[in-house]
Amino acid sequence: MSSKVKRRKMIDAIERRGCLLVYPLENRKEPASLWSELYPRTKMRWEWDQEGDNRVAEMWVMREELSRSQEVVYAKWFRGRATFFSKEVFVLLLAYLGSSQGRVSLAKSSQEALDSFLLDSPQSTKIIKENLGWQGKMMESHYNRSMKPLWNYLFIVGCGEVDDSSFPSLNMAATQNYFENLWLQSQEITPEDAEKKLLRILGEDNLFFKYAKKLAKA
Repeated sequence: MSSKVKRRKMIDAIERRGCLLVYPLENRKEPASLWSELYPRTKMRWEWDQEGDNRVAEMWVMREELSRSQEVVYAKWFRGRATFFSKEVFVLLLAYLGSSQGRVSLAKSSQEALDSFLLDSPQSTKIIKENLGWQGKMMESHYNRSMKPLWNYLFIVGCGEVDDSSFPSLNMAATQNYFENLWLQSQEITPEDAEKKLLRILGEDNLFFKYAKKLAKA
């Protein structure tokens, strides 16, 4: 299967399912993942050496390409893991969680980080740390704690990677800037209507929906 065909299959799966992890959690069926959609009968192994399954690394590369395509939306969302959304579900989640409607109260440090993204997006992990003065191991937990609500409530999205350190660094952008049209669309939907539509698309027992419900009640 060519990369072009795989890319199309990945996008189709995300749009059909609404929300997918990149890789399965401990090879469990739920929550659904791109891996299980493309390779439903193949157990995923994390070995990245010459003996490993090259499809694991290939999917990580394609994840990066999709994240900057703007055809679908990418974020560190479900339990902090790499998650893709269809634009429809993403808009509904923004409305349901209240992110675009001023119903989420952020801690000072999280708001400071968001303000930086709103001023300049995208920024890599390295750059946002430099801009906020959060470099070094002593600030790592502060950085992670401050960023978590921005991912959880989808204030920011991932949009590719940049080589600005020893490893590729995730590029991040304020959703309000990077997907302005989706942000504005979500402001026209009530949380109640968003919940009804998410229930219809994902289902009450869907683990992504349950995660969103937990966040909405927090």
